[in-house]
Amino acid sequence: MVPELTRSWVMGLAVARRSPVPVELPWGMRVDVGRPRERARYVLLRTGDAALLAVAEQAAEPTSRILTFLAPERASALLGPEWQFRDTELLMTTSLRRSTARVPNGYETAAVTDGAVTHVRVCTAEGETAAAGYVAVDGAVAVVDRVATYPAHQRRGLGTLVMHALTEAALASGARTAVLSATEEGRALYTFLGWAPCGSLAAFVRLPS
Repeated sequence: MVPELTRSWVMGLAVARRSPVPVELPWGMRVDVGRPRERARYVLLRTGDAALLAVAEQAAEPTSRILTFLAPERASALLGPEWQFRDTELLMTTSLRRSTARVPNGYETAAVTDGAVTHVRVCTAEGETAAAGYVAVDGAVAVVDRVATYPAHQRRGLGTLVMHALTEAALASGARTAVLSATEEGRALYTFLGWAPCGSLAAFVRLPS
């Protein structure tokens, strides 16, 4: 299931972030992001050494990013000094189910759907955004992205509230499974809500010549 979930994650992330449609290739997927900080993203769905070396030859532009399920130490040894290890993206998944979440006093939620993407915001009575997140649906899989609670509003259950609203939007769009890339800060919340790790992607960025 991990390669299929990863494929859905790449597709949904591109939709949520308005990136070009990912290109499917024998070794995985390429997203031509086209931004100065990330020219292209190469996500390997195969774990062999040969696949990684083949991708490294194609990814010639500086700031191109490779994501691989190989261990960071092994991938770094294969890629060489032209590639710098940046971080590890932990993929987590869950089966979607309906739940309830209390809206704390002084806050309200709003959800706006544009095509396959829903943007959820939790706001104060004055209209200040306190927490937010996105979800994009790819078939039966929902991809959750950019969930955040701003510092002044943390530890009030707003992250749980955002995830509840994103889940409701995903279910309404026909999704049954969800996947996301968790930060260290977010992992505790997602684990509490029933999400489980399903894979770890090591991220490398090509340095300027």
